[in-house]
Amino acid sequence: MDKRFGVQALAALLHNPHLANFLSGRIYRGPTKVICTPGLNCYSCPGAAGACPIGSLQSFLSGVSPRFPAYVVGAILLMALTFGRFICGWLCPFGFMQELLYRLPGAKLGKSSLTKRLSQLKYVWSLLFVLVLPLLFWGVTGIGIPAFCKFICPAGTLEGAVPLLLANETLRAAAGAITVWKFALLVVFLALMVVTYRPFCRWFCPLGAAYGCFNRKALFGIAVDPQLCIHCGRCAKVCGMDTAIAGDRECISCGDCLKYCPTKAIYFRQPFTKAFSPKKCTETEKSEN
Repeated sequence: MDKRFGVQALAALLHNPHLANFLSGRIYRGPTKVICTPGLNCYSCPGAAGACPIGSLQSFLSGVSPRFPAYVVGAILLMALTFGRFICGWLCPFGFMQELLYRLPGAKLGKSSLTKRLSQLKYVWSLLFVLVLPLLFWGVTGIGIPAFCKFICPAGTLEGAVPLLLANETLRAAAGAITVWKFALLVVFLALMVVTYRPFCRWFCPLGAAYGCFNRKALFGIAVDPQLCIHCGRCAKVCGMDTAIAGDRECISCGDCLKYCPTKAIYFRQPFTKAFSPKKCTETEKSEN
């Protein structure tokens, strides 16, 4: 088991420590539930200790009186500027689940020009379902709806709806057309996850889209020393994501590309040390000697 796998497993447990609730079908509603977690993890998951940032954002924009989500926007910006998509590769429970499914044996679909184009769609879904539709429904009907959570999010279906419906007969009786739609969509996503590396992260996740916009400026994560990079393309070739170069907005800082860089231009940022790149590290060592 590699280091990242262990960190991902621990992060999934820290996101969902209330395991007994899966048997009782209850949702934890304690004081930590007001805190936005870094990864995509549904508020309605019985084990969840905190709130999903996207779900919280949708909550502010829904109902009869949408409010500006200052706290949620601030939390997302703080996490984005600190970690970027490092969160996706190391701390997100739903990303971890996708990687587990991809490890199942069978034929796999590789990257292509089509998958790279599809990776741009998550920015469209984010704007449309997270922001535009909730406010549009409010403007037309007087009631905003959490469109992404209600109609799309497979994390909410898998982590929230599935265990709650299994444990609660009353909820099963109340399930309707939207539940059927969400479960059908979940089946499609799960099938894709077995044959494609992290398809939801690459093509649909609004949280990944937000974090990716700050990937190059985040304190932590993969970066490339421009003085050492020879633009050979090996990092993009070995990457499971639709990256053009290590550290771009599609990069989840998994670190798999580090050993393939011929000039050792790729590195993890170290914001609290003197060394920020391999070149500077070498120069620092020489000056100290």
